[in-house]
Amino acid sequence: MAHRLRTVGGEFVDSAPMRLVFAAEVSAPPDVVYRALADDVASWPSWFTAVTRATPTEGGAGREVRLRGGVHFRETIVAAEPGTCYAYRVDESNAPGLRALLEEWRLTPEGSGTRVRWTFAADGTGPFRFVLSLARAGLGRSFRDAMRRLDARLAAPAP
Repeated sequence: MAHRLRTVGGEFVDSAPMRLVFAAEVSAPPDVVYRALADDVASWPSWFTAVTRATPTEGGAGREVRLRGGVHFRETIVAAEPGTCYAYRVDESNAPGLRALLEEWRLTPEGSGTRVRWTFAADGTGPFRFVLSLARAGLGRSFRDAMRRLDARLAAPAP
């Protein structure tokens, strides 16, 4: 059953009790990466294999996301700065023990490509925090794999 999470703003990315930060480089420029993140939400499952469905809601101001294993989120976009930052807060989820979650995708130019920094900022019960700390390595692998897939997708010629 889904439950309502605490409403947090962009500052939560720095103040969250649990922060997992991962970074990778992709060859596409920041504006192209941003469009893949923010404008082409429905394509997330094609490059982020942990995501099974992503649907924009409320005219692009929100998203509904389903993950492998049955976890789902209803989200609100809290930052949409083309070529620079895309962030969303989770408003509802069925993840047990989760109290607050904000994810931020920060994009910076790196040569002719982009350095992508993903911050997973969360708060939850003690058991949730323990499980999340154990999941750090797996989340990192999932992120790095997603960035490789996104890089390949963005480098492929348009059909």
